[in-house]
Order: sequence, then structure tokens, then C-alpha cells
Amino acid sequence: MELNIITSTQNEKVKLAYGLQNRARTRRKEMKIALEGIKLVRDAMERGHKPTFILYDPEAIGRDIIKSLKKHAPNGEYLAVSSDVMKHIAEAEQPQGIIGVFPLPLPPLPRNPTRVLILDEVSDPGNMGTIFRTAAASGVECVLLSPNCADPYNPKVLRSGMGAHFRLPIVEVKWFEIENYCADLNVLVAMGEGDTRYDKVDWREKWALIIGNEGHGVSEQAKTLASAKIYIPMAKETESLNAGIATGVILFEAARQRFVG
Repeated sequence: MELNIITSTQNEKVKLAYGLQNRARTRRKEMKIALEGIKLVRDAMERGHKPTFILYDPEAIGRDIIKSLKKHAPNGEYLAVSSDVMKHIAEAEQPQGIIGVFPLPLPPLPRNPTRVLILDEVSDPGNMGTIFRTAAASGVECVLLSPNCADPYNPKVLRSGMGAHFRLPIVEVKWFEIENYCADLNVLVAMGEGDTRYDKVDWREKWALIIGNEGHGVSEQAKTLASAKIYIPMAKETESLNAGIATGVILFEAARQRFVG
């Protein structure tokens, strides 16, 4: 059967996918995201998320792949596009041949959390995505984003998050909401000049961890909310760790204590 291939960048679905890839305003208005690459698309579908539609380049994505995706969403709309249209939409330098448009993932926050990660004005999309991926892998139950964080649905965040958006709740909130939600938790803030070593904390208790901005560190709101300032000891005359690596070091120490103790 001959495919009806979309060749115009003025096609309405192509324009929507392009807008979702490039403008936070479009993502907020439409309450949708664009997932680029077969791994992200398949991961979302395997976890029960149904695409609004999927655009694919038949020169890059074979019929067997589309057939496998249809097992998860048999009634989905799968639209073939030309290589030029895919290059127009794609955010990655090397287009991966498929882009799925999905409803914004909005899972509910757990009612009685025990392991919460709070990002305080984290602005680098790659760092943010890595943090989400690490949080999901280490057993964090949800991630709260303070005002002035990067857009969690930015394509770079989605790509580096490697499906974390579909594994744990990620919610943008105000500081008073963070304070209310974490009222029963031991709130800790990671700082270069902290007073408690990260591996001396009892992570078997209920906790919330605040990670600050890559450049100027944590905000005054974060310092006020925290009951302790923790740090990672490092060799002398070395630069501080970036937010993604520091988060991984701390979260997997928390996981180690939980598994051991």
C-alpha cells in the first residue's frame, strides 16, 4: 500500500509538532509535549500513555517499528512525513525519524511522601533532565520545581530525562506549596559550604532534598525552609560539582542506606 506522505511544513499537525518542540508557550496552551526518537516514544506508550498522533519518516523508521507501536495504541494516528519535514520539526542535530505528540504527563503527587527532591531555580535543561533520570533511578517519589526553573518539558530535558517524566511526578509549584507539602519531612539543602556531610545524614528518615541553581546556588527561601545544610567533601582546590552530579552522589547514598538498613 502506497503511503500518503506529508511534504508541507504548513500542515497543521506539522506546525503543532514544531511549536511543541520550540515554544514553551505552545506546550502550556495545548497541554501537550513532543517526544523525539523511538526510545522515548516507545517508553511512553509502554507505560500506557496514548499519543495524540505520531509523525515518522518512512526512510528512517521501518514498517515493523510502526507495527510494534500500534500494539500499544492501535487506534492512534500514524502519519508519514518527508525527510525534509522531519528535519524541520526535529530538535536534535541528527533527526531520529519519529516524533510523537502526547498529552502533558500530569501524575498526582503522593499523599504521604517520604523521599522528595526539590529543584531551586535549576536552569540548565541538560542538567535538569539528568537529575530527573537520576531521581527516578534512585527511588525518589516526586520532584518539585520552584519558580524560575527551566521548563521541564523542554525537548533537551525530555531527551536527557530518558523517560523519567513518565516514571515519577514532576510538578511546578510555589514556595508556600513546597513548604506545606514538606511540612512532615526533614528538609535538607545541598551547599558547598554546608555544616553536615551528606553521608552522615540518616536518609532512612522521611526527607526532602533541595538542589540549587548551577551558578548562584540556593535561594533564601530554600535556606529558610531547610533544617540542615549538607555538603559533599572534595579534594582541595577543586571546582564544585555540577548540580546533576551532586544530586546523583547524594541520592544514591540515600538509596544505599535504605537498601542496607
